[in-house]
Amino acid sequence: MVDLSKYRLDSSRERLNSAKLLMEAGQYRDSIGRSYYAIFTAVRAVLAKDGVDFSKHTGVISYFQREYIKTGIFDKKFSNYLQTAFQIRNNCDYDDFFIASKDDAAEQYARAEEFYITISKYLSK
Repeated sequence: MVDLSKYRLDSSRERLNSAKLLMEAGQYRDSIGRSYYAIFTAVRAVLAKDGVDFSKHTGVISYFQREYIKTGIFDKKFSNYLQTAFQIRNNCDYDDFFIASKDDAAEQYARAEEFYITISKYLSK
């Protein structure tokens, strides 16, 4: 499972880099989507360490909340980051008239970066 965790963490970093490039290019909706997937893939890197995965995003999120947020392994703010990123990504992808701003993209990118750094430190222990 270590190789899968590393692969997913590397994928998370790649998505984070894409989010930054898209944000700088003014593609705010797509940047927000990449920021969400950076977070989601980092979470899946943690789940790989446990040998667990789910077919739906909600299953991944629920497991992470239960096993890592409620137990205090990760700060509760990361629960908020994950839930907010999931919701705003859904808005960007499925709401025809959702307008994503530069500030929205920058906030999601900053949170995704913090999430990535925190998960990286956790997995390197």
